[in-house]
Formats: sequence, structure tokens, C-alpha cells
Amino acid sequence: MPARLLLIFLLAATSLAAQSRAWKSADGARTMTGSFVNRNATAVTIRTDAGQQIIIELTKLHPDDVRWLNTNHGLNGPQPDPAAVFDTLLFGDDRETVEKKLKASKIVETTTDETFFGRSGLNGIYFTRQKIGKLKASLFFNWTPENTLSELTLQTDFLPENLYDTELEPTWGALVELLSTLYGKPAQKGPMPEKSSLADGTFMPSHLWNLDGVGVALLGAARDGKKYQLVVRFTQKKIKAVEIP
Repeated sequence: MPARLLLIFLLAATSLAAQSRAWKSADGARTMTGSFVNRNATAVTIRTDAGQQIIIELTKLHPDDVRWLNTNHGLNGPQPDPAAVFDTLLFGDDRETVEKKLKASKIVETTTDETFFGRSGLNGIYFTRQKIGKLKASLFFNWTPENTLSELTLQTDFLPENLYDTELEPTWGALVELLSTLYGKPAQKGPMPEKSSLADGTFMPSHLWNLDGVGVALLGAARDGKKYQLVVRFTQKKIKAVEIP
């Protein structure tokens, strides 16, 4: 599986399952509820709310649903760039390109008016449409002196210490599973950092994945005062993996 579109897997992952919708028979007489799994030229696979996967021939599907499929899951949809790091973003993209890609994304969204982009920049404006584990996450960017993308991070909101185990830990587990599915076996892996091991103002990684020559992805936890967050850092910097016992 090409490991470059982070969150493309989220469309099928349990923690970020596609939203359920109604599917009608060709004559409109019968309806079933379920989420899209995949399709080919002649049939669509749907996962019912009960978890059962059903294959329906397109000839037996209502024309409105066929049109929805062709619009949202066409057979000749855009193919991912194998060098993409997050969604369709590439290291080296200029800000204008990054903005265009973010606006077209089906993975992240923003509720901020575009007129404020120039004042506040892009940091924290775009966030995942779906939760990863129990939390959504926002995007933050670093740029080269030439104003091209050099690094980006996916960050959850800072949460109080009492939510470290109940909110952050399940999300950390979902991220480990997701990133391992996308990028394969991590070059570095360890347990989620203990709260007591995090010094104020620091980020401690538990996992590192190599991105096939374009950089690395680091997953870990960070602390700011008495609040904590999870961070996935995508960077071009060369970072040596150290196995954590």
C-alpha cells in the first residue's frame, strides 16, 4: 500500500469510518443504511451499521446512488502522488500551492474565513474532518526562507492531566495503528511516554517511521505546563532511530 497519503486510510479505518448513508434499490422501494467500502465497474461494497459487508450490483442500485458513487468514488479519480507526505502536500510546495491543496482536501477542513489567512497564517486553521481515536487534530507548518514547506505537524489540542489516559492514550494507539498501516514497521517504537517523563515545554517521540527518502514521521506526546497533547511530526531532517525498550 503506497505510504504517502496520511488519513486516506482513515476513510476505511474503524476509528474514522465513512459516514453511513441510505442506499435505495433501483425502483426506490427498498432502502438500507450503510457506509461505502469500495467499488468496481459493476458493483459497490457497503458495510451495514451492523458491520456486515454487502455487495450490490450497480444495476440494482437507484440512479441517484449511482450518481453519488460516480461523483464521490469515480473509477478514474485522482491518483495520489507517491511523494506526498500528508494528504496531497509535498515538501517543497510553496504557500499558494499548500493553500490550494488544503482547500480541495477531503481530509481536513477549516471554519476560518479566508480573509483572515494572511493575518494569522495557516497554523492551526485546518483540522481533520474526522476524529483519530477520540480526538481531532490540527495542522501546523514550517517554511524555508524561500517560503516552501519544510515541515508540518499534526497536533491534538492540549488537554489537562486527568484526560491523559482516557483521551490521549486511545488516540495515540489509533495513530500507531494508522501510521504502521501506511508506512510499515516503525524504525523506532516504544510505549506512550509517561506523564511524569515529560518535562515542561518538551516533545518526546515514541515512534519513528521512514518516509522512503523524503523524510521521517515522528509520533509522540508533548507538555505545556499542566496540559498535554499528541504530535505527529513530518520532517525532512535526518533523525537517527533509537530503539526504546
